[in-house]
Amino acid sequence: MARAGSPVVATYSIAACDLDAGQWGVATQSKFLAVGSVVPWAEPGVGAIATQAYANPRYGPDGLALLRGGSSAQEVVDRLTAADAERDQRQLGVVDGRGGSASFTGGECMDWAGGLTGPCFAAQGNILVGAETVAALATAFGATAGRPLAERLLECLAAAQAAGGDRRGQQSAALLVVEREGGYGRLSDILVDLRVDDHERPVAELARLNGLHSLLFGRTPREAWVEVDDALRAELVQRLQALGYDGLLERAFGDWAGTENLEERVDGVERVDPVVLAELRAR
Repeated sequence: MARAGSPVVATYSIAACDLDAGQWGVATQSKFLAVGSVVPWAEPGVGAIATQAYANPRYGPDGLALLRGGSSAQEVVDRLTAADAERDQRQLGVVDGRGGSASFTGGECMDWAGGLTGPCFAAQGNILVGAETVAALATAFGATAGRPLAERLLECLAAAQAAGGDRRGQQSAALLVVEREGGYGRLSDILVDLRVDDHERPVAELARLNGLHSLLFGRTPREAWVEVDDALRAELVQRLQALGYDGLLERAFGDWAGTENLEERVDGVERVDPVVLAELRAR
């Protein structure tokens, strides 16, 4: 392949999946503006890819196409790098639809550079303080088993940063998690797509944004929703009226929730999500 894109320097990332949840994702941090526009790629049921160092952005769509066609993570790495004349400057992590993983670090990537793989994850980095940064990515992923994939990936970034992180510092971070029809309105495959393009503490800021995302778009199990009895109904009416939402409760509640971007957590007024109720009471 011809030289493509710009060098994404001082980057660490983890591509991973949760097979039980049907989720694939990538988290990354870099001393580079808007790292999320280059490094992370993922498709539900297919795989996840992180392309970095002197990044070849074509590794993303081309790699997903190979995964979609049945290639394993290692086969994708082999085929992409074999066809790339500048592979010695590339770094790549791939997780396939079965949880297989592979990582590649070209011989001309700047020290420290390398990667680790295991079931359902590929961790890699370049221009790092040392190998402990990538080791922290792998350790944190294993230690957070059972938690939502987005949370696990954020924990991985935080652990890697605490272990030394990028030798040249911090600038941007990104989190991408996909799930078949798991996104907005159950009509999108993008479960989480958050980016911090330029910040002094991008990993911490990314975690803050994910907290907001969970508030607005998270899902409380229906069995945990609160029954709206007469007393609660009266409270809802009173609180909504105090905020300027008059008329029928169903309409007023829906209008308020839409204004606050909480509509994904609302389904009538027979039962209410406790997260939504807490937000209304906090107003």
